[in-house]
Amino acid sequence: MHLTPDNVPTMAFDWGSIKWFVTPSAIPGAASTLGEVIVNPGRGHTRHNHPDAEEVIYVISGEGRQMVDDGEEFTIKEGDTVHIPAGVYHSTFNTTWRPLRLIVTYSPGGAEKALEGAPDLRLHQVGGVAQWWQA
Repeated sequence: MHLTPDNVPTMAFDWGSIKWFVTPSAIPGAASTLGEVIVNPGRGHTRHNHPDAEEVIYVISGEGRQMVDDGEEFTIKEGDTVHIPAGVYHSTFNTTWRPLRLIVTYSPGGAEKALEGAPDLRLHQVGGVAQWWQA
Protein backbone atom coordinates (compact mmCIF):
# COMPACT_ATOMS: atom_id res chain seq x y z
CA MET A 1 0.00 0.00 0.00
CA HIS A 2 1.34 3.42 -0.98
CA LEU A 3 0.44 6.34 1.31
CA THR A 4 1.22 10.04 0.99
CA PRO A 5 0.57 12.96 3.35
CA ASP A 6 -2.22 14.05 0.99
CA ASN A 7 -4.23 10.86 1.48
CA VAL A 8 -4.36 10.58 5.29
CA PRO A 9 -6.19 12.88 7.74
CA THR A 10 -4.34 15.32 10.01
CA MET A 11 -4.79 15.36 13.77
CA ALA A 12 -4.11 18.94 14.93
CA PHE A 13 -3.61 19.96 18.54
CA ASP A 14 -2.59 23.13 20.36
CA TRP A 15 1.00 21.80 20.43
CA GLY A 16 1.29 20.54 16.81
CA SER A 17 -0.03 17.93 14.39
CA ILE A 18 0.19 14.28 13.45
CA LYS A 19 -0.36 12.29 10.27
CA TRP A 20 -0.69 8.57 11.00
CA PHE A 21 0.34 6.65 7.88
CA VAL A 22 0.10 3.12 9.25
CA THR A 23 -2.20 2.05 12.08
CA PRO A 24 -3.86 -1.26 12.87
CA SER A 25 -7.28 0.41 12.57
CA ALA A 26 -6.60 1.89 9.10
CA ILE A 27 -4.44 -0.76 7.42
CA PRO A 28 -5.73 -4.36 7.43
CA GLY A 29 -3.13 -6.65 8.99
CA ALA A 30 -0.89 -3.84 10.33
CA ALA A 31 0.59 -4.68 13.73
CA SER A 32 2.42 -1.40 14.40
CA THR A 33 1.83 2.34 14.03
CA LEU A 34 3.95 4.85 12.10
CA GLY A 35 3.38 8.56 11.67
CA GLU A 36 4.93 11.99 11.28
CA VAL A 37 4.61 14.38 14.20
CA ILE A 38 5.22 18.12 13.98
CA VAL A 39 5.76 19.88 17.30
CA ASN A 40 5.20 23.64 16.98
CA PRO A 41 7.86 26.11 18.18
CA GLY A 42 7.85 26.50 21.95
CA ARG A 43 5.26 23.73 22.40
CA GLY A 44 5.31 20.07 23.30
CA HIS A 45 3.69 16.95 24.69
CA THR A 46 3.34 16.91 28.45
CA ARG A 47 4.38 13.89 30.51
CA HIS A 48 2.43 10.80 29.47
CA ASN A 49 2.88 7.10 28.80
CA HIS A 50 1.63 4.30 26.58
CA PRO A 51 0.95 1.40 28.97
CA ASP A 52 0.96 -1.35 26.35
CA ALA A 53 3.27 -0.08 23.58
CA GLU A 54 6.90 0.87 23.16
CA GLU A 55 7.59 4.06 21.19
CA VAL A 56 10.47 4.96 18.93
CA ILE A 57 11.06 8.61 18.00
CA TYR A 58 13.33 9.58 15.09
CA VAL A 59 14.11 13.29 14.67
CA ILE A 60 13.79 14.38 11.02
CA SER A 61 14.60 18.04 11.73
CA GLY A 62 14.58 20.62 14.48
CA GLU A 63 15.74 20.48 18.07
CA GLY A 64 14.04 19.89 21.39
CA ARG A 65 14.15 18.48 24.90
CA GLN A 66 13.24 14.89 25.66
CA MET A 67 12.49 13.30 29.02
CA VAL A 68 12.30 9.52 29.44
CA ASP A 69 11.35 7.59 32.59
CA ASP A 70 11.16 10.79 34.68
CA GLY A 71 14.91 11.17 34.17
CA GLU A 72 16.86 14.32 33.40
CA GLU A 73 15.89 16.01 30.13
CA PHE A 74 18.31 15.77 27.22
CA THR A 75 18.62 17.49 23.85
CA ILE A 76 17.34 15.79 20.71
CA LYS A 77 18.15 16.98 17.20
CA GLU A 78 18.15 15.90 13.57
CA GLY A 79 19.23 12.27 13.17
CA ASP A 80 18.70 11.28 16.83
CA THR A 81 16.58 8.30 17.87
CA VAL A 82 14.89 7.76 21.23
CA HIS A 83 13.50 4.41 22.43
CA ILE A 84 10.76 4.54 25.06
CA PRO A 85 9.78 1.19 26.62
CA ALA A 86 6.10 0.36 27.15
CA GLY A 87 4.61 2.07 30.18
CA VAL A 88 7.50 4.52 30.65
CA TYR A 89 6.58 8.19 31.17
CA HIS A 90 8.08 10.67 28.71
CA SER A 91 7.65 14.16 27.23
CA THR A 92 8.93 16.03 24.18
CA PHE A 93 9.27 19.82 23.78
CA ASN A 94 10.38 21.98 20.87
CA THR A 95 12.94 24.49 22.15
CA THR A 96 13.43 26.46 18.94
CA TRP A 97 11.52 28.76 16.59
CA ARG A 98 11.41 26.08 13.87
CA PRO A 99 9.04 23.09 13.76
CA LEU A 100 10.34 19.89 15.33
CA ARG A 101 9.60 17.06 12.86
CA LEU A 102 9.54 13.49 14.14
CA ILE A 103 8.81 10.00 12.86
CA VAL A 104 7.05 8.08 15.62
CA THR A 105 6.29 4.36 15.85
CA TYR A 106 4.28 2.35 18.38
CA SER A 107 4.72 -1.38 18.75
CA PRO A 108 2.29 -2.94 19.00
CA GLY A 109 0.19 -0.35 17.24
CA GLY A 110 -2.94 1.17 18.65
CA ALA A 111 -1.61 3.65 21.24
CA GLU A 112 -2.53 6.49 18.87
CA LYS A 113 -6.23 5.85 19.59
CA ALA A 114 -5.80 7.58 22.99
CA LEU A 115 -5.31 10.90 21.15
CA GLU A 116 -8.85 10.73 19.75
CA GLY A 117 -10.12 11.76 23.19
CA ALA A 118 -7.86 14.81 23.57
CA PRO A 119 -9.92 17.96 24.29
CA ASP A 120 -7.87 20.10 21.87
CA LEU A 121 -8.06 17.66 18.92
CA ARG A 122 -9.15 19.14 15.60
CA LEU A 123 -9.39 16.47 12.92
CA HIS A 124 -8.76 17.66 9.35
CA GLN A 125 -10.01 15.17 6.80
CA VAL A 126 -8.02 14.16 3.73
CA GLY A 127 -7.33 17.24 1.63
CA GLY A 128 -7.90 19.62 4.55
CA VAL A 129 -5.15 21.95 5.70
CA ALA A 130 -4.46 22.56 9.38
CA GLN A 131 -3.87 26.18 10.36
CA TRP A 132 -2.23 27.51 13.51
CA TRP A 133 -2.02 30.91 15.07
CA GLN A 134 -0.82 32.21 18.38
CA ALA A 135 -3.24 34.12 20.56
